[in-house]
Amino acid sequence: MVHFVGAGSGAVDLITVRGARLLGEADVIIYAGSLVNPELLRYAKDGCEIHDSARMTLEQVIDVIKSAEAAGKTTVRLHTGDSSIYGAVREQFDALEKLNIAYDVCPGVSAFCGAAAALRAEYTLPDVSQSVIITRAAGRTPVPDRESIRSFAQHRATMVLFLTTSLADDAQVQLIEGGYPADTPAAVVYKATWPDQRIFRCIVGTLGDTVRENGLTKTSLIVVGDFLGDNYDRSKLYDPGFTTEFRQAER
Repeated sequence: MVHFVGAGSGAVDLITVRGARLLGEADVIIYAGSLVNPELLRYAKDGCEIHDSARMTLEQVIDVIKSAEAAGKTTVRLHTGDSSIYGAVREQFDALEKLNIAYDVCPGVSAFCGAAAALRAEYTLPDVSQSVIITRAAGRTPVPDRESIRSFAQHRATMVLFLTTSLADDAQVQLIEGGYPADTPAAVVYKATWPDQRIFRCIVGTLGDTVRENGLTKTSLIVVGDFLGDNYDRSKLYDPGFTTEFRQAER
């Protein structure tokens, strides 16, 4: 059996209870060493076979899993954050299905959730934004033209940019050309929820400078939108004048 486990956004204790249990039961762990907090490997039992996938190809990962399966062992494939976001898991699922190897998925706390926690922010504020766009800049991995930062920016919704810190200057241009005013609040969160987490608040118009001046290159998220401002409407859910399924409005 293979368990795909989301490691969480960085802090060791932000892995799920299920994820920690699966790590402790695994005979083989293949973890994304370039991104996953190595302290999580302390959950592994004595004698567990551990592989760092940062130095492996997809084929090598599958070969390790095949060997584990042939020996009747359980494997945990440990991915950063939640594996459904930029986790490159679909290709692994397909390979395992061709081999008739059973697998399941344990979700994790994504970095975009960790960033919101670090900022003490709510992405979906009433009358500000009710949508969150999760995307990335086009780099060595292309992005479809219809999903460019410029095209999404016209909505002026909350936007979270993964894998974009090294391309911040281009992202800044696209954000402004697409529709965000240059004075729209923004922030760069470095290693959200890790012990060495840092937060850099800025505006869209100074995004590139903020990244460059602070020497940020990777393991950072860029968040953009008026949700970082001070103006919003109260939630109807807790408005005394609003009737819900559970209470009547006060008159």
